[in-house]
Amino acid sequence: MSLKITEECINCDVCEPVCPNQAIYMGEHIYEINPDLCTECQGHYDEPQCQVFCPVACIDVGIEETPEALLKKLAHIQSKPI
Repeated sequence: MSLKITEECINCDVCEPVCPNQAIYMGEHIYEINPDLCTECQGHYDEPQCQVFCPVACIDVGIEETPEALLKKLAHIQSKPI
């Protein structure tokens, strides 16, 4: 499942640098998560780092995806040229 940041976001800048896929970016008012890049840290960490470090717990499930689907998405992301 990819994650989403809720309106409780305080723009503390903690989540963006800990995302291994660079899925988090500053939106119009708060940080947002690109669901095409979010793998919930599958293949990198045991748990989503944005949720671990978020001081206000404003990161929730956005789109339900299986761990297998998340790893497939990660493989696709890693295969793209930089």
